Amino acid sequence: MAVMRIQGGLIYDGSLNEPTRGDVWVKDDRIVAMGEGAPSLTADETVNARGRAVCPAFVDIHRHPDVKPFTGWTGETELRQGIGTTVAGNCGISMTPASPEHAAAQYAFDEPVLGPMCENPPRTYRDYIAALEARPLPLNMAAMIGTGSVRVSLKGFSDAPFTRAEMEKAQSIIADSIDAGAPGVSLGIMYLPECYGSPGEFADMLKPVGERRSLITAHIRGEGDSMVQSVAEAIEIARRAGCALEVSHFKSCGVKNWRRDIHRAIALIEAARAAGQDVTVDFYPYEGGSTALTTMLPPAFVKGDMAAALNRLGTPEGVAEFRKSAAVEYADWDNFALTLGWERIIISGVANARNRRFLGMTVTDAAERFGFEDAAALAAFLMHDESGKTAIINMSMCQDDIDAVAKLPYSSVISDAIYADTDTPHPRMFGAMPKVIREYVKERRLLAMQEAVHKMTQQPARRMALEGRGELTVGAYADILMFDPDRFTDHATFAAPAQFATGLDLMLLNGRKVIENDALLTSAAGRCLRVKR
Repeated sequence: MAVMRIQGGLIYDGSLNEPTRGDVWVKDDRIVAMGEGAPSLTADETVNARGRAVCPAFVDIHRHPDVKPFTGWTGETELRQGIGTTVAGNCGISMTPASPEHAAAQYAFDEPVLGPMCENPPRTYRDYIAALEARPLPLNMAAMIGTGSVRVSLKGFSDAPFTRAEMEKAQSIIADSIDAGAPGVSLGIMYLPECYGSPGEFADMLKPVGERRSLITAHIRGEGDSMVQSVAEAIEIARRAGCALEVSHFKSCGVKNWRRDIHRAIALIEAARAAGQDVTVDFYPYEGGSTALTTMLPPAFVKGDMAAALNRLGTPEGVAEFRKSAAVEYADWDNFALTLGWERIIISGVANARNRRFLGMTVTDAAERFGFEDAAALAAFLMHDESGKTAIINMSMCQDDIDAVAKLPYSSVISDAIYADTDTPHPRMFGAMPKVIREYVKERRLLAMQEAVHKMTQQPARRMALEGRGELTVGAYADILMFDPDRFTDHATFAAPAQFATGLDLMLLNGRKVIENDALLTSAAGRCLRVKR
């Protein structure tokens, strides 16, 4: 039973308290003492932390690594930036449930976010968690269940409302997943087929969440022109379901909405909080987002049949229909082709090697360079040719709005990293957490160090009820970082995204060294986390 003493560091314990200088004592997988000394203990190893910050390993409650444990995941991308715990199953997109009838369409739709599906994937949440527990994990991992996956497993991409029998089955799946350890249930209301759901239908489906005093996270219906009313809708769904709400990657997209709508939405959230609702938000520290190109398909074009819609995009008539539908404003769906423009949409991941020529280019520039009639024609070609598996980056936000969210006391930092199989990912895959320390703390002084650490550790861990994670206290798990704040930094940019963070002197996960002087030591110190609410 080895004992380690991390001596003389400036300790940020994960709370909003001012840092204190002292020691952290670790025995096996737990913190057993804090402060200047622990007379009853003898250290087997002493680590000199003078001149270094010591804080909890970061807790990223919004990434999309659902499939990665089954495909040779080393975790170096996450661990090098200090992420020790993550939560999968976000944005309504989870690996399970998956039904034999609809699994192929579900996996194809999810691939730009989750990456290619593994062989013989689990089909139920309980089987998924059991599979995670049966294999070594590079970092701690909890997993929500997504309402989009629930819906697809029961009725494919149909735009028809749930029948009573389907609703009861959906409720049963959700209830069983929470009982099996899911920290919450995620919604992806913007995505097909969830965009066909009404607030009442969502509230009905989510009653088991309220009954179990659990949490929903919501990728809201619209983050552009309809963002304010979409936030109001999510608040209403949570109120009717009787559960807590986390608004995922809270942002305002579309140039004409900048510096205005985010403040209107914050006012709605704070009114709900003042009325007693449990509503919080999270954000990532970049001006661009990342998702699937199929998010540019108007629901009116899909008509409840994704496979048929993708097939139509391979015909001249289908391209013309898509071009026309992408030029229309919709009251109940944000059309980023209009609110952003194809010139702000970057092609970031492709499934077919022949389409790698488009990577890193905007849809507009790629269409012009390679002789397509227009941007809509290229978008249609890619969605058809790749069966909807193309990933994109949309340059949709402004820094002033991000800063307004970052300063909210109830906002947590996330990465929202997606795992499309690509050499040109969003830079948040590699650098979200150290970017906050470098830019938001050191360079722009928007946040104090303890505020930034709190937003990346204790606050998100408690939001997901991840007991013993995200804080340096006696009895907590020994998930610990040590670094010089002036050297720990991100390097990933939109132009050169696949670059590891550097400057992490030491990282412990469950008491084991996983990073030392930027070197990965093991990919097997993580654990599957089940939550009891």
